[in-house]
Amino acid sequence: MLLAGKIRIIGGQWRSRQIQFADDAQLRPTPDRVRETLFNWLGQDLTGMRCLDLFAGSGALGLEAASRGAEKVTMVEQNAKVVRNLRSSIEKLAASQVKLEHADARAFLAASPERYDIIFVDPPFASSLLADVLPLLPEKLEEGGQVYVESSDKLLPGDTWSIWKQGRASHVHYCLLNLRRDG
Repeated sequence: MLLAGKIRIIGGQWRSRQIQFADDAQLRPTPDRVRETLFNWLGQDLTGMRCLDLFAGSGALGLEAASRGAEKVTMVEQNAKVVRNLRSSIEKLAASQVKLEHADARAFLAASPERYDIIFVDPPFASSLLADVLPLLPEKLEEGGQVYVESSDKLLPGDTWSIWKQGRASHVHYCLLNLRRDG
């Protein structure tokens, strides 16, 4: 259940812990039901995985991954107020495996040499950021890695991506993408 300014971690070591998120009209924390579906698709245990949470916002996706055993979670957020709030949540949970980057997602992707098993992409809907970052992600994925996307419109994957799983909750379309493999 989504409370004003709070969201509940639904699985793993911090199950049922609530985290506060900054009061910002741009934030749309991923609802419990959608996160439950996503982590059923990914498998409940993310032990050893490296995850990237672009546009971290409330922190729901990255902290959920860390709670479920991800070895390393990098959260990227540009909004300074939201970053302060995320830092507080990370400290309260003693989430030492979570690294917070105060940066523009595009600049972070251009500068970082790291690769990830799972990349969460949930940018503000009224922006072009999804179209901007999707082409940058193939070189950031480990072999067999997946990209989770939330958007206001159904995603049309194109030549680079194939949709492995997809769903819709109210006005939010979400899907799990794999790199398209030729031949």
